[in-house]
Amino acid sequence: MPFPLFTIIVTIMNEYTIIIAFDDEAQKWYAENDEIPILLEDYSIDTLINRVKLAAPELLELNNMPHTGIHLIFKMESEAVLM
Repeated sequence: MPFPLFTIIVTIMNEYTIIIAFDDEAQKWYAENDEIPILLEDYSIDTLINRVKLAAPELLELNNMPHTGIHLIFKMESEAVLM
């Protein structure tokens, strides 16, 4: 009896965590990651995320890093000073 034939496809994704924070003084959102490297800002968080999605692969390619199959993880940081 022959063994069943299984095909396993493994996709290796390069993960990058993008930190998103709001600058109260400038009244803008910014996104940054040192690995890519990227630092963008915008008044709209939705526009900012879309800009990162477009710019990240291009910046990776320009830096001779794998630029396909990337996984961007967006994390929001918040700070508060309570008195």
